[in-house]
Amino acid sequence: MGKILVLYHSASGNTAKMAALVAEGAGLIPGSEVRVREVATATPDDVHWCDGLAVGSPTNMGVLSWQMKRFWDEAMFTHWGKVDGKVACAFSSSGGWGGGAEIACQSLHMVLMNFGFLVFGVTDYAGTTMTAHYGAVAAREPRDAEVQNASRLLGRRLAEWVAVVADGRKDQHPLAKPESRTLPG
Repeated sequence: MGKILVLYHSASGNTAKMAALVAEGAGLIPGSEVRVREVATATPDDVHWCDGLAVGSPTNMGVLSWQMKRFWDEAMFTHWGKVDGKVACAFSSSGGWGGGAEIACQSLHMVLMNFGFLVFGVTDYAGTTMTAHYGAVAAREPRDAEVQNASRLLGRRLAEWVAVVADGRKDQHPLAKPESRTLPG
């Protein structure tokens, strides 16, 4: 069974809403167990538990929040090298379009790569103009259908990769399942 952790920090509640959507998408893959943790209550045990990790942060001056960075700098510091090879992705909410959310996702990727996570983006479109190449992004609350679809798609893709990489379930590979290239609704 693939274990997915959705770890997030949210200042306004917008990133928390995205975390719920990412978790919902991850739950679409049979055999996935999903946990959602706010970074203030998360522990290294949560990260060790999971096979796949979605990390979300509000965009703070174009990068991840200091609260999320502190978790990796302090709580996870002595666990460096012990979580190598897990699959991970990122998501972020900013104050508006052009606020740096994709760069915040890339800053999350850099932290994850330093810990040895295998990070990915999603090539599929979640709507006519929305992709999650660097992660799911939102401007403020994730109200638009395309933003919600991108968040769910990111979670589902994480669970698919966990099923393939951690569980050896090649039938869950995104290219083996044409229906996984689109989201219902």
